Amino acid sequence: MTDNTPLTLAAITGAHGVRGDVRLKLLGEGLEALKAHSSFNEGTLTLKSVRSDNKGGAIARFAEVQGREQAEKLRGTTLTVPREALPPLEEGEYYFADLIGLDAVTDAGKRVGKVIDVHNYGATDIVEIAKDPVPEKGMKTFMVPMTTHAVVEWNGERIVIATDFAHPD
Repeated sequence: MTDNTPLTLAAITGAHGVRGDVRLKLLGEGLEALKAHSSFNEGTLTLKSVRSDNKGGAIARFAEVQGREQAEKLRGTTLTVPREALPPLEEGEYYFADLIGLDAVTDAGKRVGKVIDVHNYGATDIVEIAKDPVPEKGMKTFMVPMTTHAVVEWNGERIVIATDFAHPD
């Protein structure tokens, strides 16, 4: 995909301490991927330091943030970088942003919805698909693991899932 949409590497979850440090939820390939960049959000945030919080997240300091009050105002801010600032993808790799918004169809050709999110709980990536049409009762979304058994193929326009993984109404 050659989209110019910036890609999100982390999100600020709140302030840490009184000097302006912030807590980060890491969304990319971890702390090392974040350390590879010094500027985020089109240059509006300049990374001075970052370290692990020993809980799966990170603690960061930005040059533009001068105290706890300023740090608190950044809660919810995502840290983005341009796609071209990231390493090229290998065959079969993707960025979560590449999957979100794709139409979801079964290998039998039936449209079942649209990818609305991608999760990773440790074992593998999982796409969340909003059903279309939306049922009046029952689950409005379903999840499919990004494995070769469940996802037959995907490209910049659609994701094809095995019929066995498509949840009926």
